[in-house]
Amino acid sequence: MFRLTAAALAPVAFSTPAGAHEAHGEAIGWTLDPQVTLPLLVTLALYVGGLFRLRRRAHHGGGLLTQRAPLFLGGWAILAGALVSPLHEAGEVSFTMHMIEHELIMLPAALLLVAARPGPVLLWGLPAAGRQLFAPIIRLPLWRGLAAPVIATAIQAAVLVLWHMPALFDRALRHDGWHIVQHLCFVASALLFWTAMLPRCFSRAGAMTAALCLFVTSMIGGGLGALMSLAGSPWYAVYAAMGMTPFGLTPSEDQQLAGLIMWIPGGLFHLGAALILLARALQSTVREDHRESRGRETA
Repeated sequence: MFRLTAAALAPVAFSTPAGAHEAHGEAIGWTLDPQVTLPLLVTLALYVGGLFRLRRRAHHGGGLLTQRAPLFLGGWAILAGALVSPLHEAGEVSFTMHMIEHELIMLPAALLLVAARPGPVLLWGLPAAGRQLFAPIIRLPLWRGLAAPVIATAIQAAVLVLWHMPALFDRALRHDGWHIVQHLCFVASALLFWTAMLPRCFSRAGAMTAALCLFVTSMIGGGLGALMSLAGSPWYAVYAAMGMTPFGLTPSEDQQLAGLIMWIPGGLFHLGAALILLARALQSTVREDHRESRGRETA
């Protein structure tokens, strides 16, 4: 238990100069790769610029924009922290840390970003020529089709399963370009998934559909995590070849802990969201029944 706890707290220690040390010949520190930091900074600049521009133009609704801004900023901060903090570098030498990074990206970060409904704000962060270019693309029927609950659920499931296959995961660990593609797939599929789920909570039928999709997703992710935890040997050759992790875990223990993180916290996140949507659906049913009952009484 001590070794597992130490492994979970390791990135916190490495975030300070005193805690940093050599791991497999390389220091674990912050990731300042422009391929990572530049898109993050551009996205933040577009959002902040669009927010101020819309607030100046809006006679009504400016308060709503302000209320949603913390959701976007919170999601952006979690995403940036996962990709830039020592957690990312720790994930290069520990599957557990890599799993924590991926869970942060696909669960709280993506959910908060989608809940903020940032599309119009980001669009208004662009110059006029940029808005004219991207507005028709955003309105393409293709996106509505991809954001259908069943389609979005299937896409995210495929992304999860394919990128956790040993051949692809090892390739991402060995090549920075493939690692970036992996993260782009995780971010895009998670944003699409939550975009498909959240609007459904405003109707009873939609909430039921979204809850079912969330339940299926929790089973797929949880099942994949369970397979990792119960496997008799490490799945990924890159981690296995490293031997003992800097955090005191063998490759098998490292994979078991990573699988548990995907299985239990990850599964509970989706299951909790499903239960919230089911509760909303039941509340909607009770309200409709109450209105119908009052209508019959007045008639």
